[in-house]
Amino acid sequence: MTHAAQVVVALRARGWRVGTAESLTAGLVASGIADVPGCSDVLRGGVVAYAVDVKAAVLGIPDEVLDAGVVSREVAEAMAQAARRVLSADVGIATTGVAGPDPHAGEPVGSVWIAVAGPEAVLSRHLRFDGDRAEVRRATVSACWELVVAVCGEDLQVRPE
Repeated sequence: MTHAAQVVVALRARGWRVGTAESLTAGLVASGIADVPGCSDVLRGGVVAYAVDVKAAVLGIPDEVLDAGVVSREVAEAMAQAARRVLSADVGIATTGVAGPDPHAGEPVGSVWIAVAGPEAVLSRHLRFDGDRAEVRRATVSACWELVVAVCGEDLQVRPE
């Protein structure tokens, strides 16, 4: 069973719904969930907010948060919380970062922030990945599953594929 499938099964068991707000991954997290049969029980939707003005207009991220830099803890956490709010979800997953080929806003290629907002907690992680754009984006998606586990509780476990 894939990590995404394990997350879907566990969220379904809780009766929880999930939504995504993605920049760096441009929908790969939502797509990973959508690949799982039965995902319609948990997947509310996803917002690809690649541009800064979309983060503000669609997700409602305030300018003062965006001023911290789009590759930041503040923006990742605000995006995860916005995914919950905008998509009426119990869990929001967010990604932002630099996949390359060039650094962005002073951040090196492979610098990534992910965040997961749940009913009781918001957790975020700063990660650094090596590789090309595709490798950085895939590694980011994998890291999201682990963070969902941390937010949703110890009984939700992602087992090796």
